[in-house]
Amino acid sequence: MPLTSATGNTADAEEIERFERLADDWWNPSGRMALLHRLNPLRIGYIRDGLARELGRDPLTPQALEGVRLLDVGCGGGVLSEPLARLGAQVTGIDESTDLIAVAQAHAEGQSLEIDYRRVSLEDLNPSEHLFDAVVSMEVLEHVADPTTFIAACSSLVAPSGKLFMATINRTSKSYALAILGAEYMLRWVPVGTHQWQKFVKPSELARALRSAKLEIDDLTGVALNPLSRNWRCVKDTSVNYMITASRL
Repeated sequence: MPLTSATGNTADAEEIERFERLADDWWNPSGRMALLHRLNPLRIGYIRDGLARELGRDPLTPQALEGVRLLDVGCGGGVLSEPLARLGAQVTGIDESTDLIAVAQAHAEGQSLEIDYRRVSLEDLNPSEHLFDAVVSMEVLEHVADPTTFIAACSSLVAPSGKLFMATINRTSKSYALAILGAEYMLRWVPVGTHQWQKFVKPSELARALRSAKLEIDDLTGVALNPLSRNWRCVKDTSVNYMITASRL
């Protein structure tokens, strides 16, 4: 099924409510968000390395992203925003959930981190007033109501020479078997109902939408989970999870 046509509304109220129920457990690395915590180092490295390479910096320096204006779209409780801020980025995190923004703000304050968290809709950010060196939206696309509008809105906030990073799940029979039947119903690694297969997005669909938004694809990388160690790694296979980087033309 191709991406839906643009409607101007990307938020899905049912999805927001589903994730709000996890708010109290968001920062528990052994709780219901455990797989996200285990995935975090991989996606942090992917974003850090991509930006450092563009800026001509050593990605392993403590402040590799110093001065980078970065927008985390669908930031949830801030699991991705915080480590990016520690790398020196000037992070703005937005989410539709009041509860999750409250969790993110409280946790950042406890860590003495300055992150601009806002309970705001993506569409409320005007590109004439808000442009970022990097826009990241990881594991969010498969939960929005209108992928086409969401991708276009994220892309519109990327500054000239800036980058967009996205991670999502491919719509294949393999992803249904692993991400839904396996992870949700059999192994209970994530709450049942977390994913809806029909909302998964093929890399070709995402790439087409990004090109329509005047972005150029830089990289497409598969992500795989070792079921025994529950550790994630980058792979060539994009049939389940994948990450993509694009640049403003």
